[in-house]
Amino acid sequence: MNEAIREVLAEAGLPPLPEPLARPVVDAHTHLDTVADIAHLDPEISLAAAREVGVSHIAQIGCDVEGSEFAENLARTHANVIAAVAIHPNDAARMGRTKIGPALKRIDELAGAGDHVRAIGETGIDHFGTADEEGQALQREVFAAHIAMAHEHGLALAIHMRDARNGGQTDGPTQGRQAHDDVVDILNSEGWPERVIMHCYSGDADLARTCLEHGAYLSFSGTITFNSAAPQRDALAIAPDDRILVETDAPFLTPVPRRGKRNGPYLLAHTVRFVAQQRGWGEAQACQQLADNAFAAYGGAW
Repeated sequence: MNEAIREVLAEAGLPPLPEPLARPVVDAHTHLDTVADIAHLDPEISLAAAREVGVSHIAQIGCDVEGSEFAENLARTHANVIAAVAIHPNDAARMGRTKIGPALKRIDELAGAGDHVRAIGETGIDHFGTADEEGQALQREVFAAHIAMAHEHGLALAIHMRDARNGGQTDGPTQGRQAHDDVVDILNSEGWPERVIMHCYSGDADLARTCLEHGAYLSFSGTITFNSAAPQRDALAIAPDDRILVETDAPFLTPVPRRGKRNGPYLLAHTVRFVAQQRGWGEAQACQQLADNAFAAYGGAW
C-alpha cells in the first residue's frame, strides 16, 4: 500500500510521505472534501496516506451545510474520524439573513446526529474575507448562535478568527486585533463553552493568555513553521503542555519544508516535529501528548 500511495501522491503533484512518526497522532482540524476538490486526492487516499505516517485520527471540519453534511457522513462511516459542523463566518456573510436561518437549523440537526459529531466549527469572526459592516454584524450573530449550539449539545467549539489587515495565516506579523477582540468579547458575553479550540492559532502571547485563562486549546497549523511566525511561537512557548493541538487545515497552510504545495493530513508529521523541537519534547512524547490533548479537546477518544 505504501508504494501505491506514493505513486498517487506523485501523480497528483503532492509532496511525498514524510518519515513515520514514533507514535500515533491526531490531525485536529482538516478538510478532506476540499483536499479532494483542490488537490484531487480522494478522502480514502488521504486517510490511508495519513495512517502511513502515524496520523491515525482525523477531525473533519465543516464550513457550510454541504461540508458539514460531508463531515457528519465521513465520521459516521469511519471510526477514526470525528466531525465538526458549522457555517464559516465568511459563508454566513455571503448567505445573508434570508438564507442563514435554515442553514443554522440544519447545522443544529447535524450537531445532534450522534457521538461522531464532536464540535461546532469552524465558526468565528473573519474581517479579512468580510469587510462590510452588515456582513460583520451577521458574522457576530451567527457566531453567537454557534456558541449557543455548543452549550446546548455539550460540544467543543472550533473557532476561526482572521483580522482585516493580516490574517495570521499568511506571512507577516498580525497587524490588527479587531477580529480577535470580537471573538473574545462575544465569548465573554455568551459564555465560553467547556471546550474551546482556537483553530490555526494566529494571535500572540497576550491573546493566548486570555484564551488559556478560559481553558481553551491553542491549535497550531503549518504556519508555526514559517519564519514570520514569531508571535505564534511565543504563544506556543507559554501554553501548558495539555493545551496544545496540531492541525493541517488541509489543503491549506502547508508546513515547511513543503510550503508552497497543497497540504494533506499526512504532512502533519512536519508540524509535529517542529512543535516537539520548540517544546524540547522527544518525538514519542510529543505524539502522545498531542494525541491525548486532541482526544480531551473533542470530548474523549474515538
